Amino acid sequence: MDHNAVIYKDLDRILVTKEEIAASVKALGEQITRDYAGKEPVLLGILNGAIVFFSDLMRELDLPVSIEFMAVSSYGSATESTGVVQIRKDLDHDITGKDILIVEDIIDSGMTLKFLLGHLKYKGAKSIRIATLLDKPARRRVDLKPDYACFQIPDAFVVGYGLDYDGKYRNLPDIGVLAPRIYEQTD
Repeated sequence: MDHNAVIYKDLDRILVTKEEIAASVKALGEQITRDYAGKEPVLLGILNGAIVFFSDLMRELDLPVSIEFMAVSSYGSATESTGVVQIRKDLDHDITGKDILIVEDIIDSGMTLKFLLGHLKYKGAKSIRIATLLDKPARRRVDLKPDYACFQIPDAFVVGYGLDYDGKYRNLPDIGVLAPRIYEQTD
C-alpha cells in the first residue's frame, strides 16, 4: 500500500514496516516450532488486536496446533490501561493439562496479561507462554516478560497490523505511531 494513501494520514511516522513484520513473524514461527517440537500447543489469540499477528504466526508454525480465542479489555477507547480487566469472551474448550501459547498484539502495562495468566492457571493449563508482536517495557506496571517478542518498541501510541485506536487503523499493513492530535482532540 502506498504510504501516501489516506489511511496513513493520521500517523506521525511508520515504526515497523510490513516487510520487517513478515520477516520477524517468520523467524518467531521457526523458534516456536523448535521450542514446541513434539507438543501440540493451544494458540490462544487475544481479540481483537492480535487477529492479524495470530493468523500470520499460525501459518509459520510447523506443528499440530489447536486454537482458542479470548476477548479481554482494560482499555475501552482510551490510550492507557484503566487497570480494570474485563473478560468479554472466555475460552470455549477445557484447557486442563494443555500447553498454552498466548498470542498477543502488544504488552504495555502488563496488567491484562498478568490477570490472564492467573485465569489460565486456574483453568488448569499445563504450561503458559506468551508470544507478542510488540513489547513496550517502558510502560510495564507489573513484573511480566514475554517468552517471545517480535519487536521491542519505545513508549509511543501505535496502530496498524491489528492494533487500533477507538476501533480504527487495524487494517494498516505497517505499524505506525499515531499522531497525538488524533487522540488528544477535545470536543
